[in-house]
Amino acid sequence: MNYFDMFVLQISNIPMKETKLGDFEEVILLLVGILDQEAYAFRIAKEFEVQTTRNVSIGAVHSTLNRLGEKGFLTSEMGAATAERGGRRKRIYTITAAGERALKDSRDLRVSLWSQYPALAGGNLNFNI
Repeated sequence: MNYFDMFVLQISNIPMKETKLGDFEEVILLLVGILDQEAYAFRIAKEFEVQTTRNVSIGAVHSTLNRLGEKGFLTSEMGAATAERGGRRKRIYTITAAGERALKDSRDLRVSLWSQYPALAGGNLNFNI
């Protein structure tokens, strides 16, 4: 086995970070951007329900926020303690540059697919983004 083969073998055993967004991840990431300094898990869950008219568990939101952080799409920091939370602090989430790129890539793919859908591609849709 030569040096190149050993290098490829080593690299092939390194897990790759997923860089694509699932549908739920995309919505959660968009909500983080929309909510800005109010982007903490409970508020994200409530906004998800308002925007989609679907119920969501706080556990699903937490696990998705963790996964997006592991992918490098989000960072978080602890906010100030608040009286309404009994002195507890909120974890505030922020989209990273990689998260913004992932959102743009996802949007571009969807726009491309929608514009190719024959029933709707006849000029009825306007994707001037």
